[in-house]
Amino acid sequence: MITNTRPRRRHRRSAPLAAGTGLLAVLSLLPSPALAAPPGPGTATADTSAPERTAAASTGTERRVDAYLTAIRNRPAALRSFFRDLPKGGDLHNHLSGAASTELLIKLAGDDGLCIETKTMTARPGPCGPGTRPAAQARTDRAFHRQILRAWSMQDFSSASGESGHDHFFATFGKFGEVTWRHGGTLLADVANTAARQNQFYLETMLTPASSGAKKLADQVGYQADLSRMHHALVAGGKLDKLVREAGREVDKGNAEFRKAAGCGTHKPGPGCRMTIRYISQVSRGSTPARVFTQMALAMRLAERDHRYVAVNLVQPEDEANALRNYRLHMRMLDYLHRVYPRAHITLHAGELVPGLVKPEDLRFHINEAVRTGHAERIGHGVDVAHEDNAAGLLRTMAKRNIAVEVPFTSNRQILGVTGADHPFPLYRRFGVPVVLATDDPGVSRSDISTDYRYAATTYGLRYRELKDLARASLEHSFLPGRGLWADGGNGARHYELSNACRTERPGVRPPHTACKRFLAKNLKAALEWKQEEAFARFEHRILKARH
Repeated sequence: MITNTRPRRRHRRSAPLAAGTGLLAVLSLLPSPALAAPPGPGTATADTSAPERTAAASTGTERRVDAYLTAIRNRPAALRSFFRDLPKGGDLHNHLSGAASTELLIKLAGDDGLCIETKTMTARPGPCGPGTRPAAQARTDRAFHRQILRAWSMQDFSSASGESGHDHFFATFGKFGEVTWRHGGTLLADVANTAARQNQFYLETMLTPASSGAKKLADQVGYQADLSRMHHALVAGGKLDKLVREAGREVDKGNAEFRKAAGCGTHKPGPGCRMTIRYISQVSRGSTPARVFTQMALAMRLAERDHRYVAVNLVQPEDEANALRNYRLHMRMLDYLHRVYPRAHITLHAGELVPGLVKPEDLRFHINEAVRTGHAERIGHGVDVAHEDNAAGLLRTMAKRNIAVEVPFTSNRQILGVTGADHPFPLYRRFGVPVVLATDDPGVSRSDISTDYRYAATTYGLRYRELKDLARASLEHSFLPGRGLWADGGNGARHYELSNACRTERPGVRPPHTACKRFLAKNLKAALEWKQEEAFARFEHRILKARH
């Protein structure tokens, strides 16, 4: 995180995951028309809430690239190369502290003179006493290094140990937390360099701005059920604006550290220096109501006053006791603050739940509340959607409002055990809900965005054009300023057609004409989308050249 304050640890209570209660099991219990797909074009229907669905026609070049993809399905090395080189838009769901590589965290722990508790493998400040070892010893003791690596990530994880993937995943943050709060800019350089090497162009990463100051202010003001009065108390005397300025200074300092770590401005800059980066403010949903509301207010005020911060999100385990108890209260808080800060974007972790992790009634309303009360413009995870009350109506609403779902396949598998046909990915697409692929915590997961694109293609039989549109959706549903490149701001089930200003252009074939160039100069979102289209043209040229 780009902050000088220590983040709260992410805890999750232990809970068994029920087997055989995934998406398919739920669908089998619903009436057959309950989750039927919206009607196709030309089908008479009284339901006008579902978006128009049209077939996305592939070009001749796309069909030839798709033929190449089919030909290498059983060639792992060629597949890895294909998906690494595929342009993949932006990562919209990324936790900075969990995204940096574990090897980097171990190195930084040694550099800082931290100690590792031998029983729990938790990093602590020095000096090292009984029951601890200097983290620096991991540089020469490979067995010790491996031990830390396994404790701080999902490396070599096996449920045979008696610990669930869910519990092991979330326990890692408390173990390496002493490292991450000290080095936000260095972590960002690692994450941005990795994303750029994966052929991504944009990153929205989550951090906690002015963490200590926000806690102190919340405890000073105290919780008031009248949210208007509480907000007035936070703002009075410039208290909240003081935190806004503090958050700005944190990003200034972190960005300077980032540029140094990435080598920006030197003769050999890292690839991350080319990355466009924005920040999403985290709110710790397991905290007291006073702290949650204060963090929300700070996040949304920041989003309207500092262009580097774009949105607010609730983090920490959705099944944690306070998070469950206060879920509807948190949505009402967002509802109130949305009226105060209407230009601040909202994206919410919602539905990162499965049967057995929470009571059945807690599976029925989280996404609905995030959409209908919390004003979410994107939903993170959304795994339990088929368990929601009136799931079909919810899916149609998300499609109609163009509310995207952020899908991190690897963490869904590791945390919730949800994969393949039990994952709602096909269900969202069938209803025309925009879908974007994301990494979540790739450092902890020991994964990357290319792995998730490859998983989507091989598991769900996606064609090249569908993969291309997933990448397009990740930029179209970003919180970048300005208009997008596409006349139809849809998803993988709709056409992507260039907007009027650039309607006759051919990205990657020739430079844009004057009108289109002016449009791109005024709209950062469209400019990055144009950059991706140029990258697609180069990618396709290389693939077809290699085929011949």
